[in-house]
Amino acid sequence: MNYLEIHPEVKEALQNNKPIVALESTIISHGMPFPQNMETALMLEHEVRKYGAIPATIALINGVIKIGLTEGEIEFLAREGLKVHKTSRRDLAFVLSQKLTGATTVAATMIAAEMAGIRVFATGGIGGVHRDATETFDISADLLELSQTPVAVVCAGVKSILDIGLTLEYLETMGVPVLGYQSDDMPAFYTSKSGFKVDFNMQTTEEIAHFIHLQNGMSLKNGILITQAIPKAYDMDPFIIDVAIEKALTLQKELGIKGKNTTPFLLAKVKEFTGGESLISNIALVQNNARLAAEIAVSLSKINLTSSN
Repeated sequence: MNYLEIHPEVKEALQNNKPIVALESTIISHGMPFPQNMETALMLEHEVRKYGAIPATIALINGVIKIGLTEGEIEFLAREGLKVHKTSRRDLAFVLSQKLTGATTVAATMIAAEMAGIRVFATGGIGGVHRDATETFDISADLLELSQTPVAVVCAGVKSILDIGLTLEYLETMGVPVLGYQSDDMPAFYTSKSGFKVDFNMQTTEEIAHFIHLQNGMSLKNGILITQAIPKAYDMDPFIIDVAIEKALTLQKELGIKGKNTTPFLLAKVKEFTGGESLISNIALVQNNARLAAEIAVSLSKINLTSSN
């Protein structure tokens, strides 16, 4: 595949069954302002390394899917920000054919990771069913991807700007298991509890890795959603975050913002309405997820090595 370029460090890790964690790039271009976006991206790579795995941040640059970025490429994405094409499944061929720069969503990152042979991916929160989906039919492509691409996604739940209950119903229908790390509760991104439950409570990274290994061994083609709550010190007051989200949703409707611009707009407005507190929480939760993903990848690598001997 001449449109797939794997960083030498990542390629060596793949060849030798070393633990690898995929990281998305939409969080760099569309998730946060500069310079917090660049600082966060580099921090996530450092966090993955700190816990024993190799980071593979994914993006599209000059007609190539890059599996693993240089620091210069991360800075470029961070500085370009919203000029970078937000790239999901439907956009991949267009961005590549036009040799544009594309930041990968959860869905596109899963696709690229699976192409490269990476099984564990860390993000902040996944997309889902939007709150007015009964009228707009706005459902994130992340959910469809989880139903058909065998990558384990570590997150802090569904973004709380969405309808969490309907999202879980969709995932159940599509056969996507939702695991909770040391918890029965489905987290709600900025807050630790949503009022909904996960499918399975897993107490250790070894348990989760064994789950991933068995699912891969059975050639089940769906992904796995692994959730963990935001760190307690950054768990936001549900009332404050709910008020901010409702204000953001009202403004979104008034301005007629739709499609792929919806989530970046809502996240930016929630940050504004919480005085920046939501951004601090966002950074903390994605760092926490990178740590867990690295530990899972290390456990999975050990299982894979044992089973291949």
